[in-house]
Amino acid sequence: MSKLRRLLLALACTLALPALAQQPPPAEPPAPVNWSTLSPQQQQLLSRFGAQWNSLPPERQQALARGTERWISMSGAQRDQARERFHRWNALPPEQRQALRGRWQTFKSLPPEERAAVRQNFHRFQQLPPERRQMLREQWRNASPQQRAQMIEHARQSRGTPGAIAPHPAPTRPPAPHHP
Repeated sequence: MSKLRRLLLALACTLALPALAQQPPPAEPPAPVNWSTLSPQQQQLLSRFGAQWNSLPPERQQALARGTERWISMSGAQRDQARERFHRWNALPPEQRQALRGRWQTFKSLPPEERAAVRQNFHRFQQLPPERRQMLREQWRNASPQQRAQMIEHARQSRGTPGAIAPHPAPTRPPAPHHP
């Protein structure tokens, strides 16, 4: 996973702490998905799960069904990209995959406006020149936890959005003395 994504996931986790403390009670358990309700194309894509489908947890059934719907709607190029991401994911050490799953769950627990702000900042970050992105990554990586907290607070204040993430400004020099 790229350093940028790790950075954004770390920031998302930091922003999610207040939301995690106030989570509502769990919703009703998900309903199982009957194999017969899947389209023939979905059944073909999920054929390796066919014999054990009824023993899968309903959450897993729903996730697999949604995944096949997304796959079916993708273009060839999008499917190639998805395959590449899947191969990169499988190449990660199990500990790193587990950490990323945790960060993803934290991101998903954010209020919608904070998730939108994180996504917006991710896209804004992607538009920066590579040198600027690298400088910001190093600035974040080298910051202490206290400095990171200050950077996040500064970002929230400067953007006026609860979950907005902005780079911490470079240290400013005192104004030069004015000579009339």
